[in-house]
Amino acid sequence: MNVHGQKNKALKETLRDIEREIKKCRKCELWRTKTNYVPGEGKESARVVFIGEAPGREEDKQGRPFVGSAGKLLDELLEGIGLSREDVFIGNVLKCRPPKNRDPKPEEIDACSPYLIRQLDIIKPDVIVCLGRHSASFIFDFFNLPFRGISRERGNIKKVKAWNKDVYVIPVYHPAAALYRPPLKDTLIEDFRKIGSLLETKKNNPTLVDFGFE
Repeated sequence: MNVHGQKNKALKETLRDIEREIKKCRKCELWRTKTNYVPGEGKESARVVFIGEAPGREEDKQGRPFVGSAGKLLDELLEGIGLSREDVFIGNVLKCRPPKNRDPKPEEIDACSPYLIRQLDIIKPDVIVCLGRHSASFIFDFFNLPFRGISRERGNIKKVKAWNKDVYVIPVYHPAAALYRPPLKDTLIEDFRKIGSLLETKKNNPTLVDFGFE
């Protein structure tokens, strides 16, 4: 490798670089009330990224995404389509817990979301799964997609261009919603089956001709 190549390699940003930066972040006031930053975790080469809105109480305690009750359901849903945490990347739009699990404020999303975008730029996933309305709203806006609300968009596969390839965005209900409204679990299972089918179809047919996108 020549010197120029070595320099480019040295300058290539990694998920660990972003994690270190997040853990020193003071860009909004949430750092004052959080217990731990929750940068996200998973493979840098993950084909699928799961994005929630913000850490909850257990995530704030442990510094890891989706480790509470909703996380256990997410693990179950992943297992149902032959995946595990080791296969994917899991993160949130916000890297700190809002007090009392309140909704993220626009200024907090504006301050924190660039970390997520940089993580996505490193991973370059084939599929982005939006867990809940705040995540879906942000990702749809980022890709200039109209967002009609999570109940109307859930389970609909959107195809966008990113990282010089086709990328598929799938919004689903947040797993926590199914804990409060058990009938939604069947809807989540149905939508995760679509994710599994999408991954299998893409593996066998990278062009995904006539897959039924909106």
